[in-house]
Amino acid sequence: MQYKSQAVAKPYFVAALALFVAQILFGLIMGLQYVVGDFLFPAIPFNVARMVHTNALIVWLLLGFMGAAYYLIPEEAETELHSPRLAIVMFWIFLVAAGLTVLGYLFVPYSSLAQMTGNSILPTMGREFLEQPTIVKLGIVVVALAFLFNITMTVLKGRKTAINTVLLVGLWGLAILFLFSFVNPHNIVRDKFYWWWVVHLWVEGVWELILGSILAFVLIKVTGVDREVIEKWLYVIITLTLVTGILGTGHHYYWIGTPEHWQLIGSVFSALEPIPFFAMTLFAFNMVNRRRREHPNQAATLWALGTGVMAFLGAGVWGFLHTLAPVNYYTHGTQITAAHGHMAFYGAYVMANLTMISYAWPQLMGRIANSNQSQVVEMWGFWLMTISIVFITLFLTAAGILQVWLQRISDSPLPFMVAQDQVALFYWLREIAGVIFLVGLMVYLWSFFIKGEPKAAAT
Repeated sequence: MQYKSQAVAKPYFVAALALFVAQILFGLIMGLQYVVGDFLFPAIPFNVARMVHTNALIVWLLLGFMGAAYYLIPEEAETELHSPRLAIVMFWIFLVAAGLTVLGYLFVPYSSLAQMTGNSILPTMGREFLEQPTIVKLGIVVVALAFLFNITMTVLKGRKTAINTVLLVGLWGLAILFLFSFVNPHNIVRDKFYWWWVVHLWVEGVWELILGSILAFVLIKVTGVDREVIEKWLYVIITLTLVTGILGTGHHYYWIGTPEHWQLIGSVFSALEPIPFFAMTLFAFNMVNRRRREHPNQAATLWALGTGVMAFLGAGVWGFLHTLAPVNYYTHGTQITAAHGHMAFYGAYVMANLTMISYAWPQLMGRIANSNQSQVVEMWGFWLMTISIVFITLFLTAAGILQVWLQRISDSPLPFMVAQDQVALFYWLREIAGVIFLVGLMVYLWSFFIKGEPKAAAT
C-alpha cells in the first residue's frame, strides 16, 4: 500500500544523487592531484578537494538515509507521516546549509571561514570529516532533531515492527553520537579518543543498523519471504554489529597515546567485525533463494545482493587485513586504509542507499518497477560502478603494500614523497578506474529516464 506522504522522499533522493556526482568529481580531482600535484592549484588545492569529497559523501549518505526513512517508515507503520511539511522544510534547510558550506570551502580560506562562522566561541573545526563550521553543525543538530521527531511520532501512532524499531535506534544513535563532534579537548589524545566516537561508531555501529533495516525492508518487498524470518535475521545481525562494533573502536586507539590494553581489545573485537557482514551476505542470498515470487524489479534485487557481498568484502575482509595491532603498526595511515575505506563505504552505505532508491523510485512514480530496458541499463551501471570500485581497491591496496615496504619496513626507508613517486603507477590506474566509476554512475542515472512498461510479476 502506498501512502501519500511517502512522496517527501523524492527530493531527498534527487539531492542525494546530485551530491553523489559531486563527490565523485572531486574524488577524480584529488586522484589527479596525487600524480599532477599542481592540477587546479590554487583554485582548488588538495585539502579543499578532500574536504568537499568526504563531506559530500557524508551529506549525500545522510540525505539518502533520511529519504529512505521517510519512504520506509509510513509503509512499515501503516500510517501517514506525522508532518510532511516539516520534512520538506528541513530538507531545504539541510540542502542550503550543505551548499553554502561547500561554497565556503571552495571560495573562502579555511581559517577565515572559521572566524566568520563563530568557531572561536565554540571551537569544533579543523578535524577530518568534521570540518563543517560550528554554525553548520548546530544546524545539522536542529535538522536531525526535527527529522527524528517526525519519524518517531509516525512510528508511535502506527504499527511497530522490528524494521522500523531498528531503523529508529540507528537514526537516534547517529544523532546522539554526532554530539561528540562538539567535544574538542585541548589534549590531542583525548580529542582523537572522542573523535572516533563519531567517526567509527557511525560507520561501524549505528549506520549498520540503518543498513540492516533498509536491506530487510527491500528484501521483504522483492522476495515475499515471511516477515518473521527476515526479522529474526535482522536481530542476529544487529546484535553481532553492536557487540563487535562498539568494542572494535579499540583498533583506532592503538597508537594515539591510550592505554596498552586497547591493542588487545581492538585486535580481538575488530577481528570479529567481518562476522555481521558475512551474516548480512548470507541473509540476502538466503532470502532471495527462498523467495515466493519473482518481483519485476530485478535491479533492486541485484543491488540488495550486491550490498551484502561488497559490504562483506570492503568492511569485513579489507578491514580485517590491517586491523590487528601488529599489522596496523606498519599499515596505519597508508593507502591500505584508503583501499578499505573506498570499498567499505561503497559496499555498505552507497549500495544500501542505491538499493532503496532503486526499489522506491518506481513506486513513487506510480509503477511497481522501471521498464525492462531501464533495468538493463541500471544493471550496467551497477556492474560498471562495482567492478571499478573493486579495481580502485586493488590498486590502492597494491600502492599501500609497496608504500609500507619502501617507507616503513625496508633496510633503508625512503622519505614519504620519494615513496609516493614510486607508487605513482597505481595512482594513475586508480584514476582510470575512477573515471569508469563516473561513467557507471552516469549510466545508472540515465536508466531513470528510460520509459516503457515493466514485465508483469510472476505469481
